[in-house]
Amino acid sequence: MACTTLLVGKDASYDGSTIIARNEDCGASEFCIQRFAVVLPSEQPRHYRSVISHVEIDLPDNPMRYSSLPNALDNEGIWAAAGVNEANVAMTATETITTNPRVLAADPLVELRKAEGKEGEPGYTPEVPGGIGEEDIPTLVLPYIRSAREGVQRLGELLTTYGTYETNGIAFADTDEIWWLETIGGHHWIARRVPDDCYVTMPNQLGIDMFDLADAEDEQEDFMCSADLRSWMADNCLDLTINDADWPFGRFNPREAFGSHSDADHVYNTPRAWAMQRALSPRAERWDGPNADYTPESDDLPWMREAERKLTVEDVKDVLSNHYQGTPYDPYGRWGDDATRRAYRPIAVNRNCQSHIIQLRGDMPAAVQAVEWVFFGSNVFNAPVALFANASAAPAYLSNTTERVDTDNLYWASRLIGALADAQFSACINHIEHYQEAVAAQSHAIINRVRREVIAADESYEQATARLTRANEEIAAMAKKETDTCLSKVLFSTSLGMKNAFARNDR
Repeated sequence: MACTTLLVGKDASYDGSTIIARNEDCGASEFCIQRFAVVLPSEQPRHYRSVISHVEIDLPDNPMRYSSLPNALDNEGIWAAAGVNEANVAMTATETITTNPRVLAADPLVELRKAEGKEGEPGYTPEVPGGIGEEDIPTLVLPYIRSAREGVQRLGELLTTYGTYETNGIAFADTDEIWWLETIGGHHWIARRVPDDCYVTMPNQLGIDMFDLADAEDEQEDFMCSADLRSWMADNCLDLTINDADWPFGRFNPREAFGSHSDADHVYNTPRAWAMQRALSPRAERWDGPNADYTPESDDLPWMREAERKLTVEDVKDVLSNHYQGTPYDPYGRWGDDATRRAYRPIAVNRNCQSHIIQLRGDMPAAVQAVEWVFFGSNVFNAPVALFANASAAPAYLSNTTERVDTDNLYWASRLIGALADAQFSACINHIEHYQEAVAAQSHAIINRVRREVIAADESYEQATARLTRANEEIAAMAKKETDTCLSKVLFSTSLGMKNAFARNDR
C-alpha cells in the first residue's frame, strides 16, 4: 500500500505522549473499504492462515484484546493496519518501502508458489506458501506484546522464521519508546528507536539513514537487527560506506545499502518527506527557491529531525493532510501552472482510505493512557475522531461499514464529503475547516472530561472499560452529527456549481 507515516517522540509532543500516525492509501485502481474494530480474545484466531500467501502459523493461547482498522470486506484477509492492545502498546503496519536489486538477489522475497500440474501425475509440484505481509502482521503481533521492544522482537522472529513477500516499515510504541522496523529482503530486518526529542518522516521509501550494528549486536539500546546482518551484508557486498573506519564499528547508512534513489522516488516519495519537514521544521532549512538546502527531489532528506517546538495532534493531522499548500505543487492552489500542480504526489490524495494518530500518554493512569484518532477518506476533507483504546466494543458509526454506500457510517460519509468538496474546492473549503475544528475540539473536550472522571473515581483499567466504551459512543454520536451537517452544506455548495446550472433570471 502507498502510505505516509509520522512518528513523534515523547519529548517532542505537546503532552508528553508518544505518537505514531499513518495514512493508509489504496492502490491506484481500487478504494479499500475500511472500518474500526475491537478484537476480543475469543475472536482472535489460534491458528492463522494468510489469504494472500497461504502461510499457516499457530498463535499463542493468551491474546490480549486490541483495536484495529481492518478492511470491511474479508476477501483479501484482515489487514488490521493499526491498533492498541490492553498493555497500552500500539503498532501501525505497514508502510510499503523500497529496496534494490542487490538486496533482492541476496535475500529474495518469499512469495507464494502455486501448485503446478495435477496431484498424482508426473511433473506435479505442490504449493509452497509465501511469507507474511501487510495482511497479516498486526494480527500476528499486536495481541501478544507488552512493550514496543517486544513488538520488534516478536516481528523479527516471525520474519526470520517465515520471511516476507514484500518490503515494509512498521512502527511500535509504548508510553516510553517508539521503534521503527524495516524489512530488508525476504528474511532480514533492522529497527531503530526514535529519539525522544525527535520526529520521523516516512514516505514509502526505506528511511533509516544511520545504523549502529555494534549496538544492535550488544546492548540494543537504540538499534536491533537480524542476528546475521553483518555477515550477510559482507558476503553480498551490500555496505556502500566510503569511510572504512566506520564499518568495524558497524556504522553505516541503510538507505544507501538497502534502499533506492529512482526517478519514481523523486516524483512519488521524496516530495512527501520534503513537505512534512518543511511544515514541521520551517526554520531549520531553506526549503524554497533556487538556493534551497533541500528540494522535493533531494535524496538526502534526514530520516529524523529534532522538533523546533512541541508537536500537537493537530500538527500531525495537518501533515497527513498536506497537499503542498503554499507551493506551486498544490493541486488546489493558484500558484504555478498545470504542470507544477501535477508534478508530485501529495500526502493527502483521493486514495487515502483510513488514517490514524495513536497517542500513548505515560503521565496518565493506565486506563486512559491510549487514545486513537481515526479518520477515513481523503485527508484534505475529513475530520479526526478520538477514541479511547480501553473499550470493549467499537461504536457502530465507525465499525458498521459494508460494501453499500451508506451515510450512517463515517467511512462512506467521509468519502462522499471528499468527492463533493473536491469538485468545488473554493466553495466548500470553509465548510470543511469548520467541520474539522468542531470535531477535533469536541473530541478533545470529551477525552479530557472523561479522563478527569476516571481519575476522580480512581478506577482501574478493567473498571474504567465500561465508562470509556460509553464515552466512545458519545464521541461517535457527536461525530455523526457534525459529519451530517458538513455533508449537507457541501452538497448544497457543490450543487450550486453544477455545469448545468440555469435560472430564469440568468443573462
